[in-house]
Amino acid sequence: MRNPKRNSIFVFMKNVIDLFSELGARLRGFGADDATQAVMEAACRANGWFTPADVRRAVGAIARDMLSREKLEAWLGNYPDVPVAVPRRVLVVMAGNIPLVGFFDLLCTVVSGHRCLLKPSAKDTVLMEYVVGQLRDIDASVPVEFYDGVSPVDAVIATGSDNANRYFRARYAGIPSLLRGSRQSAAVLSGDETPEQLAGLADDIWAYSGLGCRSVSLLFLPEGYEPTLQMPDVNDKYKNNYRQTRALLTMQGRPFRDLGAAVAVEQRDFPAALSQISYTYYKTPDEVAGWLAMHDDELQCVVTECLPHSRRAAFGCAQSPALTDYPDDRDVIAWLAALN
Repeated sequence: MRNPKRNSIFVFMKNVIDLFSELGARLRGFGADDATQAVMEAACRANGWFTPADVRRAVGAIARDMLSREKLEAWLGNYPDVPVAVPRRVLVVMAGNIPLVGFFDLLCTVVSGHRCLLKPSAKDTVLMEYVVGQLRDIDASVPVEFYDGVSPVDAVIATGSDNANRYFRARYAGIPSLLRGSRQSAAVLSGDETPEQLAGLADDIWAYSGLGCRSVSLLFLPEGYEPTLQMPDVNDKYKNNYRQTRALLTMQGRPFRDLGAAVAVEQRDFPAALSQISYTYYKTPDEVAGWLAMHDDELQCVVTECLPHSRRAAFGCAQSPALTDYPDDRDVIAWLAALN
């Protein structure tokens, strides 16, 4: 005897997997034709930190790492409680530091069975409008709309700076909220890294001009180890920031290492300046593990091969999170499922 509820769940999951895998197919090769190249150029004009290479990379990573049919099926197979029985209106407030950085929250909201009300960053509206347009072209009934600023909402997912996070807490007090502030990432080296791993680490540091919460900005090095990092080319805004930081450190008389377009300062703390990398030496792995545990609420991920960590990433993989690499280590799907 058929179970109508089970059958409807099966149909829903098939539909959302069809929807997003088709989106993934459309996003592959983004920037290779005139139409998407025009979108890419408009996105870069709207945000001076975006480069065509960054946009192509971010869109390609979403298509490859999040929107293949096999990965969607494996991911969603872990959540028997979705889709939810009663869809809610979930407001998603997005950051704009990296191209399409808020897309994952849109994906989680829709596959959970809720209606997604988008409030993209002004710095990343062009790309988000393009993606939503593609979703609507695939399925006109997709439960995604841009927020009008006044309609009531049932829950909120919001990402921004620490100041924005304080505003979110006050603005959305009284309704279920998943709020994220600023976080940074670290790397722990053993001293036995290969040239390929160090090249990967350079990407973990400088991809997207180091603007992401998964961008490594603090290095833990074993005593006596001096790794050689080759800086990739960075955009002009990053170079200007580097010149200002270098001049300020020189005026303050603080020692630093000049990496060509960034500076490295010895300190056991995350740097305040974008173009500054912190490094510190350690004697034992336990010493590092203790520091990481003490500063867990500041960390997004830890790049290492020599220490266990719940948000560990391999060298060269920090900027390519999988579907299960939830921001702040909070399972977004489980949170959305619990709204019922």
